[in-house]
Amino acid sequence: MKGKHEICCMQILVIAATELEIEPFTAVHKNIDVLITGVGVPAAIYHLLKRMHQIDYDLVIQAGIAGSFDDTLQPGQTVLVRKDCFADLGFEEKEKYTPVFETGFADKNEFPFENGWLNNTGSILTNAGLPLVNGITVNKVSDNALQKQQFVKQFNPGIETMEGAALHYVCLQENIPFLQIRSISNYVGERDKIKWKLKEAIENLNIDLIKLINRLTN
Repeated sequence: MKGKHEICCMQILVIAATELEIEPFTAVHKNIDVLITGVGVPAAIYHLLKRMHQIDYDLVIQAGIAGSFDDTLQPGQTVLVRKDCFADLGFEEKEKYTPVFETGFADKNEFPFENGWLNNTGSILTNAGLPLVNGITVNKVSDNALQKQQFVKQFNPGIETMEGAALHYVCLQENIPFLQIRSISNYVGERDKIKWKLKEAIENLNIDLIKLINRLTN
């Protein structure tokens, strides 16, 4: 962890899949670098790596909304992700899903993976003052009950997103500290948008993101 003077001078990059998710933050912090990557893993990896090769950052923060598997996490609640994975990278046969690391085609402990997970072990994670959860990243958000059951059985996740593991993967490979901050907009499998708390999730996400940046830079 850097000293107080060094923290004040940190070069921070905030990334999000869409502008909508962090508009309130960008209106307040105009001196913090922001990158809108686009939705999904391929876009997140490409645009994040491209920016990293242009500027040396001390910290990358990914901010966005998420779906929750855990009914103890309330819509609008903000959390930090301690570990993430590419959950739908694998094989599905006869309604049985097998992650790629259990097929023999990939080593679950080959860097940057640890038992198939991409772990954030930085001290900044536990000092941020927000609840910690496990996340999974998927390419397809679905209301399919079987898919939800498969993911719960395999990973016991707290939340799901479409870009989180991309952040973890790139930053671990590049040895750059990172944080993934998310706010719950809905429960996984609930496709009735009327029941989503998108407005509340974005509001609370940005409140906590601004608090986090202020703590790091002041």
